[in-house]
Formats: sequence, C-alpha cells, structure tokens
Amino acid sequence: MIGAAGVGCKAGEDSAAPQPEAAGVEASVAVETASAAEGSGSGPGSAALVAAADRTEEDRALDAQRHPQELLDFIGLGPGMKAADLMAGFGYTTELLARAVGPEGVVYGQNNAFVLERFAEAGWSERLAREAMAKVVRVDRELEDPLPPEAEQLDAVVMVLFYHDSVWMKTDRAAMNRAIFAALRPGGAYVVIDHAGRPGTGTSEAQTLHRIEEATVREELTAAGFEFAAEADFLRDPGDARDWNAAPRAAAEAGKRGESDRFVLKFIKPVTPG
Repeated sequence: MIGAAGVGCKAGEDSAAPQPEAAGVEASVAVETASAAEGSGSGPGSAALVAAADRTEEDRALDAQRHPQELLDFIGLGPGMKAADLMAGFGYTTELLARAVGPEGVVYGQNNAFVLERFAEAGWSERLAREAMAKVVRVDRELEDPLPPEAEQLDAVVMVLFYHDSVWMKTDRAAMNRAIFAALRPGGAYVVIDHAGRPGTGTSEAQTLHRIEEATVREELTAAGFEFAAEADFLRDPGDARDWNAAPRAAAEAGKRGESDRFVLKFIKPVTPG
C-alpha cells in the first residue's frame, strides 16, 4: 500500500494453506456469534450504515471499490462491541466500524509514524473531528505493538490493504500478530484484506507490486495461533493477472484503480477450553 514509489492504499484512498480442525472453528465461531447477540441493541443494518446521510462524498466515491456493506457483514460487528482498525490511513474503514459499534462501542484507529508523517496526519485528524468518530480512540503506535494496554477483549481487529506493507517496512510480523492475538477476546476475529500475489511469490512482490500471496498470510496467522474461519469473494477479480502494481497511485495511472484481485480472510482466536 505505501512504498517508495507511491502513497499507501488507505492513505492514498484510503494456494492452499493447512485448514484448522472443523470442531475448533465451529466452537470459536459459536462464541463469536453469541457475543454479537449480546451487544447493547440490534442497531441499524449494514445497508443503513453505508447509506447514512452524513457520510462524505469522498467516502461514497470509494464505495464501488471497497464494498463497505459486504465488508461490515463479513466482519460481523454490532452495537456495543469493541474493534480496532490497524493502519487506518485516512479512516475510511475506521468510520464504518465506528458506525457499526455505535455510541456504546469503541474503535481503536491505529497509524504508525511513517504513515502519519508522510501521508495521513491532516486527513486523519480532520476525520477524527467528525461526529461519527466520537467513539474512536486515536492510536499512534508502531505495528510490532499496535494497540495500547486498555485495548483488550476486542471483538474484531481489521487490517485493510496493508499487510503487504508490513513486509517491506520490515515489521516484526510475528510480534505484530502475537499482539493482535493477545488483544482479541476468545472467539474474536482478525480480518485481513490485501492485494493478491501470484502463487509462489510469497512476500517477494510486497514492495514492487504491492501484493502478497494469500497462502503466506494464512501461514503466518495460523503460526501465530489463529484458526482460519472464513473467506469472502466480494473483492475478488479473477481477471486480474496479478502482474501489475496495485498501489493506488500506480493503479490510477494505469487506469486500474480498484481492479486488483483482493482476498478477504477471517481468522479467529480460539476459545480456551474450560
């Protein structure tokens, strides 16, 4: 998303892996569903949240590329829940999460120093002043330890179009994923969306093409203790050859903005027996 040649995907907009045992995933998802049902109210549906009259025209212009209703449905947040948006950029996704959790919930919106200093400070600060962001906690931290101590028992952590950037930024991704694991409640979800790389490329094109192989993300998150729970195809593009630069500026110059094949994955922190 961000790199030497372009602005980050959010700041600028904003192969098979081992499968977990079915019983473990079912138990985790059951806890997740139960927690959602215990929220502080039914709240508006995702369509109503996306259609809210006070959303900005800039955000609406991104909706065709980002599919916010499908994203909110996939994450599964409800009123009163707690979530985090990592590498929030200008906060397009953060605001959606804040609308989903409502006034009784909380969303931690995290950016690191690089993104803030190079791209996002002005736009992020402007967004945080909006009424819809009243329950968002600004977090300025590095990715190895992205959340403050009070961010615990979270229902969901989301990273949109940035996991690949953690590679070329030389983030200790094992430490990052351990910290996210620790911040989630048992059954909580870690949702990762990114530009898909070609099979066999692993992390090798993270900076040049701003892509990462899906299998690599699956492997790294299962190694951190997460169980794979679900995937969605609303950002898939089977016509993408995956051989061009998906960074926003480069994609726009090529007339391909929003046309990359993007994987959408959900991982669950397992429920501790007993």
